[in-house]
Parts: sequence; C-alpha cells; structure tokens
Amino acid sequence: MPTDVVMPQLGESIAEGTIVRWIKKVGDQVARDEPLFEISTDKVDAEIPSPAAGVVGEIRVQEGETVPVNSVVAVIRHEDDRRADVPPQAPAPVSAAPSPPDRPSVSAGTPGPESAAGEQPGRLEKRSDRLRLQSSPLVRRLARTYNVDIAQIPGTGTAGRVTKHDLMTFVERSRREPGPTLAPESEPAGLALTWGTAGTAVQPMSVMRKKIAEHMVISRRMSAHVHSVFEVSFFRVAEVRTTSTAASGGVGTKPTYLAFIMKAVAAALRRFPVVNASIDGDNVVYHRDVNLGVAVARDWGLIVPVIKKADALDVVELSRAVADLASRARSKQLKPDEVTGGTFTVTNPGAFGALFGLPIINQPQVAILGVGNIGKRPVVVDDAVVVRPMAYLTLGFDHRLIDGAIADQFMSEVKRRIEDWGFAPGA
Repeated sequence: MPTDVVMPQLGESIAEGTIVRWIKKVGDQVARDEPLFEISTDKVDAEIPSPAAGVVGEIRVQEGETVPVNSVVAVIRHEDDRRADVPPQAPAPVSAAPSPPDRPSVSAGTPGPESAAGEQPGRLEKRSDRLRLQSSPLVRRLARTYNVDIAQIPGTGTAGRVTKHDLMTFVERSRREPGPTLAPESEPAGLALTWGTAGTAVQPMSVMRKKIAEHMVISRRMSAHVHSVFEVSFFRVAEVRTTSTAASGGVGTKPTYLAFIMKAVAAALRRFPVVNASIDGDNVVYHRDVNLGVAVARDWGLIVPVIKKADALDVVELSRAVADLASRARSKQLKPDEVTGGTFTVTNPGAFGALFGLPIINQPQVAILGVGNIGKRPVVVDDAVVVRPMAYLTLGFDHRLIDGAIADQFMSEVKRRIEDWGFAPGA
C-alpha cells in the first residue's frame, strides 16, 4: 500500500509549515529516513526524512506552498506497486488539445469563431491562467517580481506545475541573453539578483525572514524594553583559558569566552529567578530549569537553539554544546526540541566586531543578554593605566516584570563571577 507523507509538527506551537525544497522528485527512489524535502517554520528549518522506502509517486504540495501540519504533501509507492513508476496523469495542456471533430477548422475555409491566426479569442489567456493556477503563490510572486509570464515557462512539476526551479532557471537563462533586465557583473555577496531598468532588484522575503520580522515587531509591542550596559574585565578568564589545562578538559582546546559568560549567566539566573521567568497574561511563570538559548546567525536568518539545564554544565561542556548546536543549525540538522523551551537568550554581536548591542527580547522570555566584542583596552587598575581584555555586556529586560534594580543586581552578579573567575563562589 502507498505511504502518505505528512507535514510534521515541529514543536507543540507549530500549526503550519512551508515546503522550501523537494530533495527528491516524482519517480525518484528513496530509502526510509533518507531526506525527502526541506521545510521552514517559525521555529526551525529542517530536512524531513522519508517515512518509508520506495518511489516518490506523487507530490501534492509544491515548493513555496504553506500547509497545515498533518496535511499529506506526498505519496511514497512501494517497489511492488506497479503505480510506483507512473506519476499521476497530468491534464493535457490546453494548447495541445485537438479540435473537436464536429468543429470545422479555419484551414477548411469554413467561417468560425477562430481568428485568422487559427486561435480562438482569449485562448492564450486561458492557457496562461491555467498554468498560473498550476504554480504556487511563491512562484507567482516571483514571476511578478521578475516580470516574467509564467505561460512562457515549461513546467516540470506534478501535473505540469511551474516550480520555483523552473522559474529561476528561466530567469537565469534570460539574464545571460542581451536585454534590459541583464544583471551587472557584480552583485551583493550571497545574493542572485536580477536588476531592472531602474537599477533596483526586488526579492520576496523568505518564510523565516517573515517570521523573524513578525516576532520582532510583536516583541517590541508586547514588552517594555529597557537596556542596561555593564563593562566587564575578562582578564581573569583570559588567564584561565591560556594557563589552565583543567579548563580545557585535557582535550587540547580552550573553552570559548562565550562559554564562560553562559556559565556565569546560568549561575546568576539561579540567584535571580525572576530573570528566568516569563509572563502569561496576568501570571508570572517561574522556570525550574535554566535553558539557555544561543542566537546563531545564518545566511538565511537567525535561529536560537537551546541548551537545556545549562546550569548543570561546566564551561567545557557549554563550549562543546554551543559549537555542536551552531554547526547543526547552519546545516539544518536541528531537532524540534532543540529550538523550544528556552528561558533566557544570549546573543553575541561582538563576534562581528560590535562594541555592544540593544537586543530585542525573545518572547515569551523577559530578558536577553547581548555580548559585545572582547578586546584589549586601556583601563585604570589601582590608579595605574593598564591594558586588559574588556567587553560590554547588555541586558535587555521587560520592565513589566523586572525593575531596574533587579536587572542591575543580576548584571553585577554576572560581572562579579566573570571578573573573579575561580575565586567567586560557584565559579
């Protein structure tokens, strides 16, 4: 019996998903658990494995389409199913349909509704409309963006649908031909743009980019954002990183500065549980576990994987966890439970050279820490000017729940633990 492939629910709050790319096409062999298609939700991008081995017999949802969870998006037919190699019969294109036998043709010299060119009025328009109906909303938006008539593009999708790949292949081919839409030699890094005659290029937002935009706007409207910036010395942490074999766990690598910051943050959250809370209507929800989200920048958008029970890990374990999650986030290998359940978020704009940032709170959390660039700067120590590795740490907090005094006490605790590493209790 054929096996239905459904849109999975990647997280309890996820109601729908968007097909970003079909890795397998109709007629392709696929093994059980082999990546079949790629989806995007408001939580994660992920490659979805095939639930069974066989042949892709039918694809019901095209690239760019968004459907509810548990919707059937494809059908896997098994090897012993004769229908496995036969995709669903596509309706014949209107332009190729033969004339009905009782309709005289123009070539016979019989007057009829056809024009001198042998076409019925509106026939081409109907063909275009049908082809457009057989393409996804994303493809139609892209066609408008690139000023392309979908009727000119042969569709390779199920039932003759024009896919995003078909359209982009057509656009790329057009760009190589002389014409007013030919792109200049240089383009912004990482983008494939087609420039119009006005010197502009329009590209629709990705699913993830739209979701990020929605979440940021909602967060700014929902929370009373306040920010507090602390300057922190990393002199002691730098010494530990370079001189302590124990700190590296004997594996020949040093924990990152971020791992030390996260360890200090996790300990401070234990002392100030209101910073590790969230707001639910008129209720304050306190979280027993310290689950630290770590913002990871990718070419196609930001994602926040979560380290569960981070306060139970040492700096080496935290460093490894961050590296692992970041690597799998960039290769789209995160699991659904690895992007949910965060109680506090750490973001690191300093990795790109920023002195500090004013981050937006990751709802429904009530606080977020921004880490600035750690660099050597002149500071005064015991009335003498010395050079120390310094950084600015910014706490963004929701003033509906957290007062400035609590926020600054929390940051003072983080600062103390970092600057007195190894001497502060619990560091």
